Amino acid sequence: MRVSDYIADFIADQGVKHPFLITGGAVFGLVDGVAQNPRLNYICTCHEQGAAMAADAYSRINRNLGVAIGTSGPGATNLITGVCCAWYDSIPTLFLTGQVSSPKLRRDSQVRQLGFQETDVVALFSSITKYANQIRDAKYIRHELEKATYIARHGRPGPVVLDIPNDIQRTEINPGELIGYEAAPKVVDYTTLESNVEGALDMLKKAERPLIILGAGVRLAHSERRARSLVEKLNIPVALTWATKDFLPYDHPLVIEGFGVSSGRYGNFVVQNADAILTIGTRLDTHESSNLALFAKRARKAIVDIDEHEIEKFPKFGMQLDIVMRNDVVDFLDVAEELSKNTTPRNLKAWIGKINHWKEKYPICPPECFSQTETVNPYAFMDVLSRQSKEGDIIITDAGATLTWTMQGFRIKEGQRLITAFNNSPMGYSLPAAIGAYFASEKPVVCTMGDGSLQMNVQELATVRHHNIPAKLFVFDNKGYGMIRQTLDTYMCGRYAAVDRDTKVPMPDIGKVAESYDIPSIKIQDNSELEAGIKKVLEYDGPIVCSVNIDPSERIIPKLIPGKPLEELAPRLSDEELDAEMIFRRGHE
Repeated sequence: MRVSDYIADFIADQGVKHPFLITGGAVFGLVDGVAQNPRLNYICTCHEQGAAMAADAYSRINRNLGVAIGTSGPGATNLITGVCCAWYDSIPTLFLTGQVSSPKLRRDSQVRQLGFQETDVVALFSSITKYANQIRDAKYIRHELEKATYIARHGRPGPVVLDIPNDIQRTEINPGELIGYEAAPKVVDYTTLESNVEGALDMLKKAERPLIILGAGVRLAHSERRARSLVEKLNIPVALTWATKDFLPYDHPLVIEGFGVSSGRYGNFVVQNADAILTIGTRLDTHESSNLALFAKRARKAIVDIDEHEIEKFPKFGMQLDIVMRNDVVDFLDVAEELSKNTTPRNLKAWIGKINHWKEKYPICPPECFSQTETVNPYAFMDVLSRQSKEGDIIITDAGATLTWTMQGFRIKEGQRLITAFNNSPMGYSLPAAIGAYFASEKPVVCTMGDGSLQMNVQELATVRHHNIPAKLFVFDNKGYGMIRQTLDTYMCGRYAAVDRDTKVPMPDIGKVAESYDIPSIKIQDNSELEAGIKKVLEYDGPIVCSVNIDPSERIIPKLIPGKPLEELAPRLSDEELDAEMIFRRGHE
């Protein structure tokens, strides 16, 4: 058996059916092994960046490993942006790169390159992966594959990279003689954990305005249902980060859909006026907290996070924590479920009533959004798309203004998935991600993206067409980079550069682009066409591109200037104000 055949079998044994790849002069041996394996159906993308992003989304949707393969040199470097998506969102992915043959490796030499297209892959990827190594001896292939995939899946998950010289890919081996990998046993200090969980539950029990925040770590631990069950048993309102927006339907009686610098105002009122907060699996990044020192200052705080470095940042940046649990979400829930077994659900009628009051008072899509003529209001679009979408749908959004409009305005239904590369957030993610999501689920995929984002990975329209993937691609045509326009409004007094056709950014006709890839397209010109246009796209049998006419002056509302306290969006109120009508200072953006 060749090493390439062993690797292909190993990938299939992991439950992966679709590796994403582009072949090349240093990886054809591995590609041949994958191609000859009857359990694998490899998918050729048109760019290695697309392969990496497809593998990332594949993992997010099927809750398993994603795999992408590229050749040496430029093939490997093209993977980097997609690897960063998996790194910053902790997505378990395996990236395999071909390398020049062993005799041509520069090894310890100080020359930049010995073999043609040789690049030091391990050095390049070490800062954006959990593990990166080069295979120097074929007998270690089993050990390295087992080690890499274990590391990718355990602890805080993430991407791993193995760099494999071309001659080693084609080396004959005896699988029975290969050396395996044994991971160190997991150790949990349950005595300390039980004490901390008991303290956190007692803190919530004594609070008048308690809140639970669920983060991406809950999904990475495959514990969404368990976390939901705990929240419902305690009957405590739950705030969702962007990465967990799809945990609960928008109409769930306890759910607060979002908070942070560009989320709805009512969610920020809840966070800023809570008196006890338990966060589970979220690092409270600056997009959520803006200014850690001023985040929820009146609340006692307990946090569950597996990453000690994330926990260390809180006191460093001015946030004091009352209870700290550096634990896996699974271990936390094991203890919390046992300790809350006989707990009586909280009667929080007054607190939940205040939350519902804020929710009604500060809607993301007020009625005036639909009165707009000549162009489409992005919040009205999200309102209609939400209503027409179905339970269980997969929605993928991209970057910039379209990402924020989607996360603010799309209302989740039961069983839907809403994903993006939340923390790296590259333009162009959603199109290759739709490819990965489709092969992970075999379901149609709805995408929202900007006209600028489409161009970043436009070549993957060919992949969509080749496989007839039922991708419903809504392209927000605001004639440029809307998020940067808004940033320049804030910092450059509206002096624009490099944001649209007038400032040297090429913006081709979206319909003609789709046509060139033999994909049909339609255009939604204004609000009056929303209902019929969205319905036509969602019901179309196959891939389709829909250009949505957005006025370039549309802005994200609300949008806090980075670093400003959330109080600018939602002031902390006195006890008297909490009991009276809430007054909001409008106009902050």
